[in-house]
Amino acid sequence: MAKAAAQDNTLAKYTNGSFKPVIDKCEGCERIIDVESAKYCKAYSLPEAKWRLGICNFATHAKPEIVVATIKVNPLKASKRASGKKKK
Repeated sequence: MAKAAAQDNTLAKYTNGSFKPVIDKCEGCERIIDVESAKYCKAYSLPEAKWRLGICNFATHAKPEIVVATIKVNPLKASKRASGKKKK
């Protein structure tokens, strides 16, 4: 009996309009639930806003890209810097 009441509360939460349906970028996320033939995010009420600035921080299917910059070091300058530190 308690499960049925909890399920009714969950259903009302998504159908009363406070939660908006997910967008296409959300497809594949583990936080999506189906309620009355519509898909909703159970972590955030307005999924479109989470994707505005980039990747949604709740997304389980998208990983951020980490860019590693390589720095070119001039060997002559590096050796001069290293030898200058030893003289002190």
